[in-house]
Formats: sequence, C-alpha cells, structure tokens
Amino acid sequence: MADLIHQPQLLIGRGWGDYGLVDSGHGRKLERYGDYRFIRPEPQALWAPRSEEWAAHGEFVPGADEDGGGRWNYMRDVPRDGWPLHWPNGDDRVQFTAQCTPFRHLGFFPDMAPVWDWMGAQLGAASDASCLNLFGYTGVGSLALSRFGAVTHVDASKKSVAQARANAALSGMEARPIRWIIDDAAKFTAREVRRGKRYDGIILDPPKFGRGPDGEVWRLEEHLPGLVADCRRLLDDNSRFLFLTVYAVRMSSLAIGGMLAELFADLPGVIEHGDLAVQEDGAGRLLPTAIFARWRRD
Repeated sequence: MADLIHQPQLLIGRGWGDYGLVDSGHGRKLERYGDYRFIRPEPQALWAPRSEEWAAHGEFVPGADEDGGGRWNYMRDVPRDGWPLHWPNGDDRVQFTAQCTPFRHLGFFPDMAPVWDWMGAQLGAASDASCLNLFGYTGVGSLALSRFGAVTHVDASKKSVAQARANAALSGMEARPIRWIIDDAAKFTAREVRRGKRYDGIILDPPKFGRGPDGEVWRLEEHLPGLVADCRRLLDDNSRFLFLTVYAVRMSSLAIGGMLAELFADLPGVIEHGDLAVQEDGAGRLLPTAIFARWRRD
C-alpha cells in the first residue's frame, strides 16, 4: 500500500544560463529568458521587490476577466517568432523556442526543471522505459524523458504539438521514439486503458479550464479525479512514478495527495505532495508557482 507522507515537500527551480527569476514583488515578477527580460503578473509575490525600477523588453498586462487573456506591451524589440534557449538535461541538451504567447507564457515552464530531474532519478539508468506526458504543451518534458525510452506526448492543441516537434528538431532529437498525439487527454487515456496499455511513468499538467480538439470541455475540479483514476490503471507494481501539477486553483497539495492515496492504495511506494517554487537569482527569495502530488515506487 502506498504511504501518504503528510509533511509537504518543496521542489525548488533555480536559474541557469538561459533562464532566471531576477526579482519579484507587488504582484509581478521579472524574469530573464536568454538576452531578453520580461515582466509578468504573479499574484503570489506578496512582498516588495528588491529593486525599485525594472528594465524589461516587455510586460504582460492581464485582461479584466480571469481566462488568462491580456496583451503584451513592448518597451524594446523582441523577436516575434521567438528565439532559441536550452535546458541542460544530463548528457542531453534540450533546446526549445521561447516566444511571447497571448496567454502570458513564453513557451515553457521553468519551474518544471526540478520535476524533470526528479523523473529522471526515478528512471535511473533505464533506456527502454515507456512514459506518458499528458497536456504536454511544447514538449520540453517529453524531450527530457526521451533519453530513457519511448514517450507518448499528448496535447489538444495542434499548434503546441507542432511547436513540440519543432523543438525536437531544434534539439537534434527528431529521431527519438516520441509519439506526438493531438487529442483530448482524458479521452486518449481512457482508450489506452481499454487497450490494456501500461507505462513506467506518467506526468500530467492539466489546466484549470480547457477545450479538446473536438470541443470537449475540461474543468479541473470536475474531471481530474476520473483522469487520475485512468492513469492509475496504466501503471502497475513495476512502474516508477506519476507526477501531477496543479496551477491557479483554490486547492491544497494535501487534497490532491489524498486523492492519489485513495487511487494508489493497492500499489507499493510513497505518495508525496507540496509546492513548486522558483528561487530568485543570487540565492534570493522563493516564489511559489504551483502545487503537486506524486507517487513513486520505492
């Protein structure tokens, strides 16, 4: 029986050559993406910034609603088609295109770097592992996992999957055993259960609200338990992990940890939960970004 660890964990992402959290405060954050700096909203930055003035190339100004819309204001020239960055991944060099998107993101989530490291540690020296990346976005996580074996990358957005394939080519990894699937994550996972498939590891990063390619509606609080239950059916005693991240909801990590504890009661291992955070450059403050829950086999 998987044991639920009640003490929350903290996974800290730290800057590297192509990314860093420069400063944060008063509900905003200043980040560097290669040679460019951007200001974005950050409700959890409840403190005062360390610097009074921020020099940036652009700032995202949110809209009046809560659907993630808004606009970018540019103070200096920024390549509208994006620019290449990289993330060091063991012996691999995962490259990807950063770009200012209409939904305030820049094409990848830097707070996921310690998650990719953790998944790699669970897979160890494996070269024939089979992993599933649901809501895979632009593929950085899929590329990170591909050095351990086959990866099935699923996202409902045709544009995101196209960008993921482009990132694979940019990294010189287009020949890696990655299946690129444009589909609704819940429907695809249910079909995999019916097919009797299994995976060594699953990562899922669902949005609060979304739509599938055929207009399917996703609401996190309503549909997450069913999706995770199907993910559990794709794992067995020899599987290595499941990692779930949740952003922008009024929910505790203990709640999603408790959900995993119920669904994974028949598997050995450990269930942990806690926060993802990014540390400001220069060993500065920790900015929380998301909650997570994870199962790992001992």
